[in-house]
Amino acid sequence: MDCSNARRSKNSPVSIKLNWAYGIMCLLFCQWVDGFQDLNATMYDENVESYLISGTKPLMVGLTLINGAAAKGAVCLDGTLPGYHLHRGYGSGARSWLVMLEGGGWCNTIRNCVYRKKTRRGSSTYMEKLIPFTGILSNKAEENPDFFNWNRVKIRYCDGASFSGDSQNEAAQLYFRGQRIWSAAMEDLLLKGMRYAHQALLVGCSAGGLASILHCDEFRELFPWTTRVKCLSDGGLFLDAIDISGRRTARNMFGGMVSLQRVWNLPNSCTKRLNSILCIFPQHLIASIRTPLFLLNAAYDTWQIQASLAPPSVDPHGIWHECRNNYALCTASQIRFLQGFRNQMLNTVKGLSKHKKNGIFINSCFAHCQTERQDTWFAPNSPRVGNKRIAESVGDWYFDRANVKAIDCAYPCDNTCHNLVFRGK
Repeated sequence: MDCSNARRSKNSPVSIKLNWAYGIMCLLFCQWVDGFQDLNATMYDENVESYLISGTKPLMVGLTLINGAAAKGAVCLDGTLPGYHLHRGYGSGARSWLVMLEGGGWCNTIRNCVYRKKTRRGSSTYMEKLIPFTGILSNKAEENPDFFNWNRVKIRYCDGASFSGDSQNEAAQLYFRGQRIWSAAMEDLLLKGMRYAHQALLVGCSAGGLASILHCDEFRELFPWTTRVKCLSDGGLFLDAIDISGRRTARNMFGGMVSLQRVWNLPNSCTKRLNSILCIFPQHLIASIRTPLFLLNAAYDTWQIQASLAPPSVDPHGIWHECRNNYALCTASQIRFLQGFRNQMLNTVKGLSKHKKNGIFINSCFAHCQTERQDTWFAPNSPRVGNKRIAESVGDWYFDRANVKAIDCAYPCDNTCHNLVFRGK
């Protein structure tokens, strides 16, 4: 799929000018639905719509390479330097830091890691030199009321294992150095003023959302205990779920990644009970996270439907093809299967929800990653649970304004969703 193959189904006025601009603007402002390389899916970023209609443009932020990273072995899959995009805070946010870990799937075989190292997901050579800061990264108070004037950083993702591997394959000239990239980026940001932070928030989307869980307590340890530090995982609640064939596609995919890239830095509280493959799944990790954690997820996560619950590899007759691409075309039995997935997700977060320090926002939408999209983060018609938008719920949780445990009723009750509909394959 390319950018033109995913649309949201939320009704909104779209001009002829907007339709004409879809193809061009998508190249500038698209965000991808994370997946293993075989999925290779992308998603149109609906932020384009709001900016074209309003006549304004998003803040574009330049790429900074971490020059000292190579000496530490902290390099992308192809050996190039890792990098990040930083926009400085000001005023009341000058000593507050929001660090976003980019998503972009994983690679779990030599073959797809070799392919990946020739893309922006495996090499800084191919990364965009400027990217838009929207949603939780926006610098506009009307788009991002609680974090607009913070120091906001987006760390680019180029290791293929959620910033967690530490290995290499000399024959294929592959460097699996996600853990070192994480450490090098943190060290560089601390030197640039993050060590003086009064407030800090670690955020990640999808593969980055998994990384924000894996590194949450490490992030906390970077700061004095007087600093308010919390973590937010957006679209990172990947479940070890049974697929439509009765097998566990996600476990096989993650197992290959863990083994190939030597993902070793997993909590002892999990690895002493379970093997490392199971300990990469958030359902086995979140109970051991000591730092306050917010889980934001769609109950009908489109990445998980497409890549782990009903991928073409376990659907040889294409029974799930239409449902996989368009939730409105799912049969009653397919919806029942997806309701079972939602129930598993809700059971997973039960323990987390008992603690006041943690936050939950699970909406019954067919979506994936909602913090960086302006239309889902904070807009007049953004998705709501309990009449609160995602940005409002996250802000209430972070600043202790309210106890946030927002769990939506089951599909099809929520008419505020911005559901994704895929076209093509």
